[in-house]
This record gives sequence, structure tokens and C-alpha cells, in this order.
Amino acid sequence: MDTIRDRDGDTGDTAAAQDADRRARWEEQERAAASATRDIADVPAVEVITTTAVHLLSAAAVKVGLADDPATQTDLDEARKLINALAGLITAGAPEISDMHARSLRDGLRSVQLAFREASVIPDPIGQGPGEKWTGPVN
Repeated sequence: MDTIRDRDGDTGDTAAAQDADRRARWEEQERAAASATRDIADVPAVEVITTTAVHLLSAAAVKVGLADDPATQTDLDEARKLINALAGLITAGAPEISDMHARSLRDGLRSVQLAFREASVIPDPIGQGPGEKWTGPVN
């Protein structure tokens, strides 16, 4: 008796097993996503804001050359975008989080702003660097 194969050369049984595997993986991913969604509801806003700020700060530090391999990781155009986003988040979020949290984030922001200024071949005028629209001039 001949075996019927699909266009990939698989028998019907193999294709059905692959479909079942795909369906099982999809269902597991759906359960994981639902679990993560429920978990985020339990996270305080202060933690979400500070975690996001730390991610932006870390990425900006890498892009201004404060990482392991500045020769290949420095990208001031990307750093400018990250610093602007970080400054906006810190400025808008500071009243919502405690001064203790905001102070350390502002210090980190100032550090990457100064590092950006040092890394720039043609520095922005004082008050016009990345994030300075929200933070004011950084010297």
C-alpha cells in the first residue's frame, strides 16, 4: 500500500504530530503570556518607572561609549534618542516617585548627558544637548 505524503514529503501522521507539537507550544506561550500579564498587575508603578529608566540609562551609557567596547558600541545618534526619552521619563515621573528614586535617576541622567557632550566631536550649545529641553543646561 502506498503512503500519501504532503508536499514536504511528510506522511500524514508526521504532519499531524508536528501540528500537535505546534499547537502545544502555542498553548504554552499563551499561558506564559497570560501569567506575565497577571504578574505586571501586581508590580507597583514606581518599580515600573524606575526599571524603565534604568534600562534607558544603561542603553544610553553603552551608546555614549561607557561600555566594554566603545569603538564598536558608540552611536551618538542613538544615544541622543535614549537620553531624550530618559530625561522626559524622569522629569514626568519624578513627582510620582519618591525623591530617593528620582535623585539617583537624575544623577545617572546627568552622567550620560556629560558623557555625550564629551564624546561629541561638535558639542551642542549649552542647553541644547540631549535631554536639556527637560532638565535645563548641564555643565
